Amino acid sequence: MTVLPDDGLSLAAEFPDATHEQWQRLVEGVLRKSGKEASGEAAENALSTTLEDGLSTRPLYTAPASGGSADTGAIGLPGFAPFLRGGRPEGTAAGGWDVRQRLTHTDPALLNEAVLADLENGVTSLWLTVGRSGVPVEGLARALDGVYLDLAPVALDAGAAYDAAARALLGLYAERGVAPADARGSLGADPLGHEARTGEALDLSGAVELARETAADWPGLRALTVDALPYHEAGGSAAEELGLSLATGVAYLRALTEAGLDTAAALGQLEFRYAATADQFLTIAKLRAARRLWARIAEACGAAEAGAQRQHAVTSPVMMTRRDPWVNMLRTTVACMAAGVGGADSVTVLPFDHELGLSDAFARRIARNTSTILMEESHLARVIDPAGGSWYVEQLTDELAHAAWEFFQTVEKAGGQPAALRSGLVAERLAATWAARSAKLAKRREPITGVSEFPQLSEKPVVRESAPAGPSGGLPRVRRDEAFEALRARSDAHLAATGSRPRVFLAALGPAAAHTARATFASNLFQAGGVEAVHDPVSVDAQTAAAAYAASGADGMAVLCSSDTLYEEQAAAVAAALRAAGATTVFLAGRPGTCAADVDEYVFAGCDAVAVLSSVLDRMGVTS
Repeated sequence: MTVLPDDGLSLAAEFPDATHEQWQRLVEGVLRKSGKEASGEAAENALSTTLEDGLSTRPLYTAPASGGSADTGAIGLPGFAPFLRGGRPEGTAAGGWDVRQRLTHTDPALLNEAVLADLENGVTSLWLTVGRSGVPVEGLARALDGVYLDLAPVALDAGAAYDAAARALLGLYAERGVAPADARGSLGADPLGHEARTGEALDLSGAVELARETAADWPGLRALTVDALPYHEAGGSAAEELGLSLATGVAYLRALTEAGLDTAAALGQLEFRYAATADQFLTIAKLRAARRLWARIAEACGAAEAGAQRQHAVTSPVMMTRRDPWVNMLRTTVACMAAGVGGADSVTVLPFDHELGLSDAFARRIARNTSTILMEESHLARVIDPAGGSWYVEQLTDELAHAAWEFFQTVEKAGGQPAALRSGLVAERLAATWAARSAKLAKRREPITGVSEFPQLSEKPVVRESAPAGPSGGLPRVRRDEAFEALRARSDAHLAATGSRPRVFLAALGPAAAHTARATFASNLFQAGGVEAVHDPVSVDAQTAAAAYAASGADGMAVLCSSDTLYEEQAAAVAAALRAAGATTVFLAGRPGTCAADVDEYVFAGCDAVAVLSSVLDRMGVTS
C-alpha cells in the first residue's frame, strides 16, 4: 500500500460553508434577470412545483435543522417498525422482488400456454383473472396444468366469484399434494374493491369465513386483498389512494376480529395492491408511506409486532396510452424501478399493449423482462432501501403520509369505507381530483409523450384481439390520454371517410430562426388532435403565404408563426391575404396581445389545447 505524504493541504479548508440564505440570494438574482422580483422564501417558492394533495417539490432540500421524520437518524431500519425502509431487514437483496405477471385469457388452454411460457422465462408468481372477466372457475385446473403450485405463488382476482375461485384453487392444492405450508399467494377476496368497481355491495361474511379457514390451515396464503387500483383508476391522487386503502383495510380488520381472529392473525390475512406510476419519487414515497401508516394502525390495534404491510405494486393503467403504445415500455420501466426501490414485495409490469386488448407474447415478454433487467443487469435489488436518507424522499414521504392520514380520518368520520362508498363521498372526492388533473392535461401542463407531445399521425395502429370486458357500474375508469384520444378518433373517422386528415396551414414568416420554435409548437399542438399541420418554410411575405395556403389543401384554417418583431411588421398583411385566399379562421402562435393583427384566436403554451382542437374540428365539419 502506498502512503501519500502529508503535504499540509486540506481541500476546501479555505472555503467557508455556504448558507441557505446565500443560496436564496443567488436565486433572487436569477429571477430578477427573468423579470421576476422575489426575495427569501418567496424566491425559493417561485422555483417550487405544486403537486396534488397540497404537496410541492422544492428546488433544494437540506438536512433538517432539528429532528423529525425527515431526519435520517429518525427513519428507522429496514425490517423494523414502522417499516418505512422496507418490510424485511434484507430487503430484496437475497432474491429480488416477486415478478408477478397478470394474465386475463378466458380460454383455459391458451391461458395455460401463457402461464407456462411466463414461468419458464422469469416470472415468479401468477395473477389470474377468474370468473366474469377471465378464465371460468371450472377452467382453473386446466389453466394451471403443469404448474408446480408449491413453487409458483398464485394470486386470484375473481370479483364476486372470489369464494368459488378460492375453493377451486384450494382444491387443486389438495388434489396435487401441495402441503398447506408450501402454498403461497393470495385468494383475492375484496368485497369493497368489487363494490368500488361495480357498485354491487357484497356481504363480508364470505370473505371473513375464507380468512378464518386460511389463517387456520394455510399459513402461506392471504385471503383478502385491499386493492387500491379502483381509486387510482378513478382519478384519485396518491394520498387518496393511500387513505382509501387504509379505510378498506381497517374495515376488513374490524370484520375479521369481530369474527374471532386475533389482530395479528387478521393483519396477516391482508395484501395491499397499489399503482406505480412514472412519477418515480412519488411512487417511492407512496409505498414507504403506506407501510408507515399501516404500521401505525397495527400499533393502535395492539399488534405492533405483526410485521410489515404486504405490498403488490402494479404499473399504472391510467398512464398507459393507446396511441404510440411503444412509449408505454419506458413508462412501465420507470414505474417498475420506483416500485422496487420503494420496497414492494411483488411487482406487476403491465404489457405495453394493455389498453389495446389481449397482450401478445412479445408484449408479455417485454413486461417480464423489465423486472429482470432492473434486477439482474442494473442490480437494483441488491441495495436495501436505496432511497432511504434522501432528504427529498424522506420529506415527500412524510408530507404524503400526513395528507393520506387526514383523508383516512375523513373517511372514518363518514362511517368508514363502506359508508363512504355508498354515500358518494369517495366518488365526489375522486371526481374533483380528476377534474383538476384533466385541466392540466388539456393545457399540456402534464405532457403525454406521443399523444399531446410529439404525436405521430402517420403511425400504424397496433391491433390486438379484444380483451374480456372488465367490471363496470361503479367508479369510472379514467385514462390520461382520453381527451386527446377522442379527438384522434374523430380525425381517424374523417380519414376513413375522405381519404385525408383535416389540415391546418402554418404560415411561417421570416427566416428559420424567427419561426421555428413557434411553428414546431403549433405543429405539435394541432397534430395532438389529429389535425395535419402543413408547413411552408418559404412563406416570407403576404403574397407567397396566400399562394402556399391555396395549394396546401387546408380546411379553412391557418396559423401565423414567427417572432414578435415580425408579427408587428407582417402579421396584419399576411392575415388579410390568407383570408382572401379562403382561410376562414386565422390563428396566431403567441399569447393574446402579442400583436395588433386581426386574428381570430391565439395558441400558446398553457392554452386549453383540447378546447382549441375540438373547436377546430367542429369548424372543419369533422363530427364526433
